[in-house]
Amino acid sequence: MFRYFINLCFVFSFINGYSQEQKENDNLDKVSDSIVYKTNYGLRLGVDISKPIKGTIDGAYSGFEIVGDYRLKKNFYLAAEAGFEEETSNEDYLNTTSKGSYIRLGFNYNAYKNWLDMNNEIFVGYRYGFSLFEQTLNNYTPNVSDAENGNYFPAELNTNAVTSTGLNAHWSELMLGIKAETFTNFYIGFSVSYKVMMSVKDPDGVKALFSPGFNRIFESNTGFGFNYTLSYLIPFSKK
Repeated sequence: MFRYFINLCFVFSFINGYSQEQKENDNLDKVSDSIVYKTNYGLRLGVDISKPIKGTIDGAYSGFEIVGDYRLKKNFYLAAEAGFEEETSNEDYLNTTSKGSYIRLGFNYNAYKNWLDMNNEIFVGYRYGFSLFEQTLNNYTPNVSDAENGNYFPAELNTNAVTSTGLNAHWSELMLGIKAETFTNFYIGFSVSYKVMMSVKDPDGVKALFSPGFNRIFESNTGFGFNYTLSYLIPFSKK
């Protein structure tokens, strides 16, 4: 009987010790779960380096772009891009140069779930774009041949340049991109966009072939764009 009592006390002691250990582990887990990893909120500014690279490769193009975003909520950013572009377009019968400034305004939503205090992004976004530009008709060759009736007329190259000012364009674009924090508050980003022209003011007698910020204007009034950015975050607070 005494031996049975000793064994029973040992079992109770083991169960009690195990329960205490479990409570301590549970308390540690609760403390760990209660730790909040804060991330920086602020203004991020940078440049699109793809444009000067394109200008170095393509002598008919030059441009620069400043990019920025401001973090409002954990996954929501106000975003904007502004810049200047100039491009010469050479078509079958005419050669034009368009140049001007533009701005794109919108937002990004970060769909990537970061670990701990990381601050990387895989985002989707929307932009409204607006540009003011001018287009110069450098030269053109009148299309005066009538091959169907067997009549051919000599076509002379007209080099009297004509500049049309006060042109503008409005468009919408959807974006998909990534931003990675490579060093503290320093980011490398890449994005692609699908653009739909809403309206464009053409020069008299000639179609606008290029709009700064939109790129080449095709007959379908759609286009694509991309950028490669380097940016730095100016932190205002941590949340």
